[in-house]
Amino acid sequence: MLKIAVPNKGSLAETAAQMLAEAGYHGRRDPKELIVADPANGVEFFYLRPRDIATYVGSGALDVGVTGRDLLLDSHSKAREIEDLGFARSTFRFAGPVGRFQELGDLQGKRIATSYESLVGDFLAEAGITADIVHLDGAVESAVRLGVADAVADVVETGSTLKKQGLEIFGPVILESSAVLVTADQDIPGLAKLQRRLQGVVVARQYVLLDYDLPKRLLEQATAIAAGFESPTVSPLQDPEWVAVRVMLPRKGVNGVMDDLYELGARAILVTPIAAARI
Repeated sequence: MLKIAVPNKGSLAETAAQMLAEAGYHGRRDPKELIVADPANGVEFFYLRPRDIATYVGSGALDVGVTGRDLLLDSHSKAREIEDLGFARSTFRFAGPVGRFQELGDLQGKRIATSYESLVGDFLAEAGITADIVHLDGAVESAVRLGVADAVADVVETGSTLKKQGLEIFGPVILESSAVLVTADQDIPGLAKLQRRLQGVVVARQYVLLDYDLPKRLLEQATAIAAGFESPTVSPLQDPEWVAVRVMLPRKGVNGVMDDLYELGARAILVTPIAAARI
């Protein structure tokens, strides 16, 4: 069976479990379970700390896993990213006391607190910057105020938490991270099916089906508004002057498309979520 590492807690865990369920797999029901077999789908799930997943997969102990790109790069594992799963997105940036740092070079010889020692160290080394990395497991925002570091490197969303600690963002983006599927061997039996199923879930979350009725003479104009993934599906109606149209469209912006179609003359415009897909 394909051995899959799944986050057992944290921001990745719930969405990863939901995504696997939407892909047709049967995971754990009891949060205390560490290993769950799904023989119907030929897989076995191993619930692990997100930070350890890349290490297990890279060693070959497990075949494939779901973890964060940040955790993967920080691990220096032999595992490699094969699919961006589209959730748990985050941005890593440097931050320091207001007005003290303007550019990356200002970190030369300074102390930088972070939970991602290898990731930040590699980034600085590539830029030719020598600095002391202070490893902390969490709450790095307090490190400057407490005198442990001169600057920090951490996940940034709005920057409001940093501002409360008297810090401001500076320098380039260290990393744009998200949940990813990782493996050390892409030729493992069953991996292609898992990847295809998860791709289907990603697509299903990004697209919807749009159905509408339209005077046949307006079909070319409607297609210009909503061309669909490849091309529209057009079916005749009882009234020979009208047709029913179905297209697959990005979820984002679909209400604007509906408005444009209605103004053109389309009626009975319906949007349907997609549960799963194969593209």
